[in-house]
Amino acid sequence: MTHQPTTTAQMDDTSVTVLPAPATLQEIKIYGHSTLLYWWPAWAFGFVFALLNSAQEQFLTTDPGARPSSALGLTYVSILLLLIVSTNIRMRGINSVVALISMAFVAVLLAWFGWWDQIVKVIPSLGVHMNTEFYLVFSTGLLAVWLVMFFVFDRLSYWRVRPGQMTVEYLVGDGAESFDTSGLHFQKLRSDLFRAALGFGSGDLKVTAAGNQGSTIEIPNVMFADRKVQAIEKLIAVKPDRTS
Repeated sequence: MTHQPTTTAQMDDTSVTVLPAPATLQEIKIYGHSTLLYWWPAWAFGFVFALLNSAQEQFLTTDPGARPSSALGLTYVSILLLLIVSTNIRMRGINSVVALISMAFVAVLLAWFGWWDQIVKVIPSLGVHMNTEFYLVFSTGLLAVWLVMFFVFDRLSYWRVRPGQMTVEYLVGDGAESFDTSGLHFQKLRSDLFRAALGFGSGDLKVTAAGNQGSTIEIPNVMFADRKVQAIEKLIAVKPDRTS
């Protein structure tokens, strides 16, 4: 057992020995989230569109001959479709770049043949309208589900990383599993461009044990994944006896 140094202070001919405070055991908690994490634009834009649609409805009451615009409805439908595609199809690394290049190529191709003008002419004739109550009810319900998933269900289990030990904790039930961090390798999988943008730098973490036959653990949709990996690598490099 190593003896901690002590500090002696002299005050009014009285010696006071000050013992160092015990070091606080550091730990990092890792939460994996469901794909609903990326659906915040649906309820956020829904509330914004509710305000815009309310203003549009007020304008229509003052001008009986005016027709409601389909711009809000089409934009909201486009947002929902984009979220459905981006949360169900993983486009990591080069695949996300290829997807962006493909979309840009299609846009340029339509402009080259002059088809954008035809598309723009068709859009005003499309009657895509949602009233203000729809935006409010749908966005409020989706927000409630999002909050429950993010703050309750996604936190029922998590990974606790300490110097020398990694443990999976379950808030419901008594199950737990521990791993020795010696030889563990933490890695963030290749970024999914859309998910990283919508999930505040989120990504999937891969934990691999030492050796060719080492087990592999994947933790999906971890927010601020890059910073988590850097902090974990620094933490597991600390010897356990230094924090006791």
